[in-house]
Amino acid sequence: MSAKVLIADDELYILESVSYVVRSAGMTPLTAEDGQEALRLAETEKPDLIILDVMLPKLSGLQVCQRLRENPLTRAVPILMLSARGQESDEAQGRRSGADDYMTKPFSPRRLKTRIEEMVLHHEPADG
Repeated sequence: MSAKVLIADDELYILESVSYVVRSAGMTPLTAEDGQEALRLAETEKPDLIILDVMLPKLSGLQVCQRLRENPLTRAVPILMLSARGQESDEAQGRRSGADDYMTKPFSPRRLKTRIEEMVLHHEPADG
């Protein structure tokens, strides 16, 4: 069974681009266009990786990240923040909210694919 990657971004172009990269890595993309949908999908689909935009409608990526870390069902899922905000303080805020890694837009598809593969393949699955 292929790994599932949840991608949350409100920009359709980014959703399509990241989905393409995920498929090229042999994984299944799941998409959400706002923070609430991302939380719901994370709980119901139990993805192997979550890619979150910082700036999302309804709940920000930072809020989603914090809630995922507080929930026993999603606490161990690796999270990659993908944001146009590239200041060190933005990355620090992403990591404080619980993100495992942080990449800035625009991103290199090759670099993103490598990072996705590393995060999925080198992650110890949660019990249950």
